[in-house]
Amino acid sequence: MNRRRHAAAILAAALVLTGAAGCSGKAKTADGDKPAAGGVKTGLGVSDKAIKLGALTDMTGVYASLGKSVTQAQQLWAKQTNAAGGICGRTIELTVRDHGYDPQKALAAYTELEPSVLGFAQFIGSPFVSAVKQRIDGQDKGLVIPQAWSASLLGSPYIRTVGATYDIETINAVGYLLDQKRIASGDKIGHVYFEGDYGENALTGAKAIAAEAGLTIVEQKIKPTDNDMTAQVAALKQAGVKAVVISAGPRQAASLVGVAAAGGWGVPIVGNNSAFSPQLLATPAGAALQKDYYVASSALPIGSTEAGPAALAAAYKAEYPDSGLDNGVVAGFTAGTLFGEVLKKACADKDLTREGIRAALLSLKSYDNGFGITHDFSDPKAPSTRESVILKPDATVPGGMKVVKEASAAPAATKFTPAS
Repeated sequence: MNRRRHAAAILAAALVLTGAAGCSGKAKTADGDKPAAGGVKTGLGVSDKAIKLGALTDMTGVYASLGKSVTQAQQLWAKQTNAAGGICGRTIELTVRDHGYDPQKALAAYTELEPSVLGFAQFIGSPFVSAVKQRIDGQDKGLVIPQAWSASLLGSPYIRTVGATYDIETINAVGYLLDQKRIASGDKIGHVYFEGDYGENALTGAKAIAAEAGLTIVEQKIKPTDNDMTAQVAALKQAGVKAVVISAGPRQAASLVGVAAAGGWGVPIVGNNSAFSPQLLATPAGAALQKDYYVASSALPIGSTEAGPAALAAAYKAEYPDSGLDNGVVAGFTAGTLFGEVLKKACADKDLTREGIRAALLSLKSYDNGFGITHDFSDPKAPSTRESVILKPDATVPGGMKVVKEASAAPAATKFTPAS
């Protein structure tokens, strides 16, 4: 998720003013580790009765729809976990703060919750996470699972994404078009991408597979405020591209696909996981999106009939009957269940401190959360998977997406090394 470098710069500057708060957190971490009931060592955010986790979300800003789905799914996970007896004899307490995708609010919320929680099951906004990365790694050392997939977040023992990074995701999306013989060596492909971490990381992946497959990339960099893709479609059509990659938001994807269709330009378009929302299917671009648009994802969609997604969809609708289904539900729930798995392992190791959580996560080398992909968290420098599921919009399916290719990694993705 992005608001690019401006937000990161503001947040980084603000961190200078809050260094004292960070130092006090360090002292608490060192002094707070202690033996507890059952011989389990505990620290910040853990008592004999509860494990406290934070969720830094966007319920009122540019990613409000995603934030709502992710947060409600994590609240559902906590409720289910507690109903089953909790973890390590303790209930899960999830404290939510809405930062509205505002850098100052995001920093304030992190600074407020950090001393009182074990870690964060959610942190929306890769610029915000990047801006506190040094503090997390250097003194706080609490596990953060961001709803962001930029390779810039790799390398931290404490900030761990669930899924392929944007560069690998893009390689797999273009690889799908190559497999389907929609493009071939010598072709030009367009890439419309956000400036900043998300889009530029995706562009790195596009360039990598283009070099291997003999493709030429025609770039179109845009800002998050650019919602009309008419100029980009005209430029790419003029350049003679045979396909387009879009690494932007749902609104930009709908405009790109809709404008291309209205002009009779029939080329396949592939997008990253952030470039779709089921609400788009009710717009004038809905029919075009269902024709020749594809999205790479690190999980099965919420509308899948497989056991994991089907059970989650049923439970979510029962808990939130007035909320729609989208893949934010899957992203939030899988992050929650991952944190739960780590807590169970740490409990077995009798160490529910932040260091115990870090060690427990590193031990998960083949974690299957029931959503189509097995994850390896043993190397902080590597994404948890190099595989992607390829999805296609379909208004007849709950959540608006169906699987057109099961989880796999393009040959170029297996050889590619993301640069953190």
